[in-house]
Amino acid sequence: MQSRTHTCGELRITDAGKHVRLAGWLENMREVGSNLAFIVVRDFYGTTQITANTEELVKTFKSITKESTIAVTGTVRERSSKNDKLPTGEIEIVPEEVEVLGKCRYNELPFEINHSREADELTRLKYRYLDLRNPDVKKNIILRSQVVAALRQSMTEHGFMEITTPILTASSPEGARDYLVPARKHPGKFYALPQAPQQFKQLLMVSGIDRYFQIAPCFRDEDARGDRSPGEFYQLDMEMAFASQEDVFEILEDVLPPIFAKFGTYDRASVAPFVRIPYLESLEKYGTDKPDLRIDLVSQDVTELLGKIGFGPFDNNVIKAVAVSDFHESRKVIDKTLEEVAVQAGNPGYWFRVDENGEIVGGIAKPIQPTKHQVIKAFGLKPDTLALLSAGTKNQAQKTAGVIIKTFGAKVPSHMDKEQYAFCWIVDFPMYEIGEESGDLEFCHNPFSMPKGGLDTLRSAERGEIDPLSIMADQYDLVCNGVELSSGAVRNHDPEIMVKAFEMVRLGEDDVKAKFPAMYNAFCYGAPPHAGIAPGVDRMVMLLAGEESIREIIPFPMNKNAQDVMMDAPGHVTDAQLEELHIRVVEDESEK
Repeated sequence: MQSRTHTCGELRITDAGKHVRLAGWLENMREVGSNLAFIVVRDFYGTTQITANTEELVKTFKSITKESTIAVTGTVRERSSKNDKLPTGEIEIVPEEVEVLGKCRYNELPFEINHSREADELTRLKYRYLDLRNPDVKKNIILRSQVVAALRQSMTEHGFMEITTPILTASSPEGARDYLVPARKHPGKFYALPQAPQQFKQLLMVSGIDRYFQIAPCFRDEDARGDRSPGEFYQLDMEMAFASQEDVFEILEDVLPPIFAKFGTYDRASVAPFVRIPYLESLEKYGTDKPDLRIDLVSQDVTELLGKIGFGPFDNNVIKAVAVSDFHESRKVIDKTLEEVAVQAGNPGYWFRVDENGEIVGGIAKPIQPTKHQVIKAFGLKPDTLALLSAGTKNQAQKTAGVIIKTFGAKVPSHMDKEQYAFCWIVDFPMYEIGEESGDLEFCHNPFSMPKGGLDTLRSAERGEIDPLSIMADQYDLVCNGVELSSGAVRNHDPEIMVKAFEMVRLGEDDVKAKFPAMYNAFCYGAPPHAGIAPGVDRMVMLLAGEESIREIIPFPMNKNAQDVMMDAPGHVTDAQLEELHIRVVEDESEK
């Protein structure tokens, strides 16, 4: 007989009387008496109750350890006590034969399977294969598979061709550390795992491919965060020939909303066209280039109004203010939330409120009092409004205001519509910035973005006619619910413009040729204008699942220290392996 005739999530009351064979894991057993016990068998598809109604069958099931895999042959019958919470809750199996297919050799598990999310993360990751047996954990992996399939289908329907690009490639400066792979046949030389397929997809455009995509693995030696996995991640990588920013926007505004509406925790998602916010405006209004548009709070610059009130932290600083109307929480809540703000922003926040009588009270009310009427008028403050303030350099004040918006917005229901996916485009990124450490002109975001105005703009800056900091790049970010899903750009496909862009940051044609030889040479053979983007699949699924940690949607994630504790990676290799690769490990003197 085959291993099973039905799955554990399949049988219904209409199947009563059928002779069946199920296979799965023994999840639980509840013994009522010596001749009666109820057993739950679980597989990928669900659970089914088995009712052992003889002393012999009860003994058989008692001898089997939990989480062993078993096969049960028997007859379907209607349950006398139904469970309407389960799809199979109207039936049970009366067994005739029980077979152990794979014995669990341990009487005690590292954690209860159905409560594995309550265990510490290290244990969950070490026993990830057990953790994934939990239907609540497994559902995220199923969701990931469904989303990837939907993305593939949609991209294909939009005329894109899926092409895989190399995993072993050359090291190139793309903003993060490379993972290096020694080349056995070329002593002293290394491949690099791609941080992104950026150069290859642009080379495909030069090759005459019109629309490319792939679910691309990317490798970056970065520290972990809640929304970033160390080591490896996946993105919906796409590029279009003879395309503009608008073409890219049109594709994603058509592809993503249906997927988010279908698979998301929330069934509402922004529809085309998404809101577009210039980068500098986003910093001014939201204190971040990743605004959460579910929150209706914005910041205002109040430097002129409050810079000279004699309050020390405001002196000679930029001051930002956020007004939270309909605020009724206690001072204790305000102070505790501002402590969170200070930790996240690395900079304190301040407050006062307008009470029900229109008086300014609490926090820094005292130094505000002399300008009370101007403040209320300038802010548009109404009774029961909390005013939150930040001060410091422009960057400090903006960043702190952004954290204030995020933290307080989430605490006041009237200011946050949580049940939706709110998309926006951040556009008009500066091409250059002044480096915090170097003090010199540097690329702001992506050196391969096309500067708006092209060669003429760069030459004007070179001649001193315009400020290089005023040059905008044809570049854009896609943001959803305060999470950056992707960066993209209209690419700089002209070698002359590319060289001139690099000359602005004290690099020349030789540097471009040395760092990006294939791409530079290819562009010299006639490259089409092209544009692209690469939304992160992991972050996308994390948002859809409503999870706070990206590790919850990755089948076998690393821990925060970039370790796979299940496979014990990274690990040591043998001296023979090292010798074959012409590598010698040098002991770190500092660790002696």
